[in-house]
Amino acid sequence: MDTTAEKFQAATLSLACGGSLKERLTHAYRNHLALVSEEELPQELREEFRNLSSTLTREPPLIRGEDAFRATIRKMSGDEVEQAACAVVMMFAAVSRDSSGGGRHRIGKGLNVVPLHAVKA
Repeated sequence: MDTTAEKFQAATLSLACGGSLKERLTHAYRNHLALVSEEELPQELREEFRNLSSTLTREPPLIRGEDAFRATIRKMSGDEVEQAACAVVMMFAAVSRDSSGGGRHRIGKGLNVVPLHAVKA
């Protein structure tokens, strides 16, 4: 099974692919974020993840065969979808830092990630 960092990496990569942002967020959530258990996350990210999950499932289904996630995505504004996507990317960065201990590190196949914050000497 994938680690939490790998699930967030895959979700973030889904957000970078083609299609509308709603479609990309749907793919990221259904295929990756829905598989994340809150207990897998560092304590400081659990509430943020819980808030994101609540935001993405807040609407009751109104159409036959629809679930709360699909109903919510359908009703979300472009700004709301953008904020949710940004939250996923920010959580990926935090999970990656936590799992590696910070600094420059490798994530996935041949990708180097360099933190964009100043490093204290």
